[in-house]
Amino acid sequence: MINNRHLLPSMDNLLCFLAAAEQLNFRKAAKQMALTPAAFGQRIKQLERQFGCALFARTSRSVELTPEGQRLLPVARETILQGLQCADAIHTDSLQPVRLCLGTRFELGISWVTPSIVELEKHHPHLRIDLYFGSGPDILQRMEQRALDCVISSTPKLHASWAAEFLHEETYVFVAAPSLLEETPFYTHEDAARHTLLDVDEHLPLTRYLTSAVGHMEFSEIRYCGAGAVIHILARQGLGVAVLPQYMVQDDLQAGTLCPIFPDETLLSDSFRLIFDRNTLFQSALIEVADFLRGCPLR
Repeated sequence: MINNRHLLPSMDNLLCFLAAAEQLNFRKAAKQMALTPAAFGQRIKQLERQFGCALFARTSRSVELTPEGQRLLPVARETILQGLQCADAIHTDSLQPVRLCLGTRFELGISWVTPSIVELEKHHPHLRIDLYFGSGPDILQRMEQRALDCVISSTPKLHASWAAEFLHEETYVFVAAPSLLEETPFYTHEDAARHTLLDVDEHLPLTRYLTSAVGHMEFSEIRYCGAGAVIHILARQGLGVAVLPQYMVQDDLQAGTLCPIFPDETLLSDSFRLIFDRNTLFQSALIEVADFLRGCPLR
């Protein structure tokens, strides 16, 4: 290969290199950069010709960084960051526009994230946030595939390459409709045998916040509802008992349309976090988003 090491590399080519290094899949990286696979491959070849070495070791099944590519990676990231700051240095009175795609669960997305993002964009007009709603596993998978820039989740499991900014504590309440409790009281663990439990799926992700605090209980029936919003509706109709987020049922508890069960027990809590790749070029913008969302009460 011809070595033109004293020529400045193209910023666009470096961006393609970073995309390929993150995805380790040229087709996905080309899609991320809005290029055809052939055009994307040419960008990488231009860099390799300029540096006089291969940056990726490719087979029919895998793509890996070569030692030279691994050495280039942190420098390329820093170079792109410095490039982005050039415009900021000149236009000190305005911020460069940033567009991000944020994923979260349906219920949280509709009740809290969407109205909060509307306010965020009013106060920070340089930020534009696209939204994606899905199940917990779905949004995390999309995060792994780099189809999302960030997610809001309470998952305790993070990849080593992910960073997280705390947003809000998530507390839970064990509830039922007053009509159900009048007909079938629930005072002790043994009373569970007379009640239907409502939860999302067979893994009982909501019920664990109860049983982790008060111990296992045997219910007469378990009904899978698919989403917290559905559980909320069925619980209000007196069709079962359920563990739900405090922010979701706060108005019901105040109005008396739902009542707490075991009100003296403190259930296991969780926390919402903004999760993103620690090596993202948009880290400062994401921290700006997290700072704003911390000031928006859950609802």
